[in-house]
Amino acid sequence: MRNIKVILQYEGKRYQGWQRQEGGGNTIQGRLEVLLTKMCGRPVEVTGSGRTDAGVHALGQTANFHIDTDMTPEEIMCYMNEYLPEDIAVIQAQEVSPRFHSRLNATGKTYCYRVLNSSVPHIFDRRYVYEVPESLDMEAMCLAAEILCGTHDYKAFTSTKKGKKSTVRTVEAITITRVGEEIRFTFKGNGFLYHMVRIMMGTLLEVGMHKREAAQIEKLFTSGRREEAGMLVPAKGLTLVEVHYS
Repeated sequence: MRNIKVILQYEGKRYQGWQRQEGGGNTIQGRLEVLLTKMCGRPVEVTGSGRTDAGVHALGQTANFHIDTDMTPEEIMCYMNEYLPEDIAVIQAQEVSPRFHSRLNATGKTYCYRVLNSSVPHIFDRRYVYEVPESLDMEAMCLAAEILCGTHDYKAFTSTKKGKKSTVRTVEAITITRVGEEIRFTFKGNGFLYHMVRIMMGTLLEVGMHKREAAQIEKLFTSGRREEAGMLVPAKGLTLVEVHYS
């Protein structure tokens, strides 16, 4: 059995997230497994670096699967791209060590959230940006972003209810860049909790709209109360940019 690593791009609008669902459901993992099973004539399980939520996009999702085939990685990639729907693509394929695991070996991820800061719609970007017509204070958001970085307990920034797993994560950097009427928020960290980036985004936007003070963020690490953090922004503005490996 050969271990094949692929890097994927997809537009998340039509899909119910990455993870396959019992009883069907239109998911990225499900689509890949059906295709590869057909190609190999036996069941193939695809492992992703992590789950993306329904509606979230990817520029560089990483996955791997073990298959018994004489096809080269390039031939596998061509086959997959021929039969995948037009909103999913394999942009790289390579054979890797049998022990490589796209989730367990990942050391971090980079996400980007796009905000259209305009009262005028941008029709051709509407599937990939969150429209915020209100004026946003860039300086205040940058200050809040600095406070959000570091190693903290991000329990207040996840929609997951009580669980046994640690909610401590390290956010290495949050950069905020304005490009015309669009503001791009880039998050890099060693891992992110369920809805964590989208709740941090909601918190940053509330600071930018002067609905909360940046200094209040420190208290969220102590309280761990979800209801005290910002809103959950829509999935459509979020893209998984890259998965990092050592």
